[in-house]
Amino acid sequence: MASLSEAALDSITELIHQAQNGRAGAWDRVYAALYQELHRLARMQIRQRWKGGERSPTSLVNRTWLRLSQATFNVNDRAHLISVLVHAMRYALIDETRRLLTEKRGEGHQSVSLDEDDAGLAYDARLEQLLMIDQALDQLAAAEPRLGLLVELRYFGGMTDEEVAQALGVTDRTVRRDWRRARAFLSSTLGEHGEQDD
Repeated sequence: MASLSEAALDSITELIHQAQNGRAGAWDRVYAALYQELHRLARMQIRQRWKGGERSPTSLVNRTWLRLSQATFNVNDRAHLISVLVHAMRYALIDETRRLLTEKRGEGHQSVSLDEDDAGLAYDARLEQLLMIDQALDQLAAAEPRLGLLVELRYFGGMTDEEVAQALGVTDRTVRRDWRRARAFLSSTLGEHGEQDD
């Protein structure tokens, strides 16, 4: 949510209030206001998580929007709006990962070279790792909600320490300290599976 100004986020927060109160066309205006930022986030996630061009940012944006528009939530302020958007992106990404793994498992075994097979296995392992990180993040959020949100904003929202600090209303130093605690928790929970991902 880094490229959205504070004024834009405030405006979107107001539009969401209007949409939830039944104002005609408000959800369309929210979508138009958020589309570029959601598309940027989706491109970043696809570049980091999936190989080649097998998934499009638009598909991930649509899944994110579907989750967001069907959810019942009250946006209290801009920080809450950011967390709601990143949360929706996270779950759209996890849904897409599960769907992709299900598709791959449903396919018949094809004859491939050893190099292709090794690359495919490594890629599948990376997708599985994303699901394990998601589960570990749920455990972290249950134990330490602020740490869970911090990881979500950094890992799924692509936010810098400074952006996270602003969103959470804490100092950069607090974010760095909390990040170390969160990484220690996730590393201990994931064991060797967490070593490849920061």
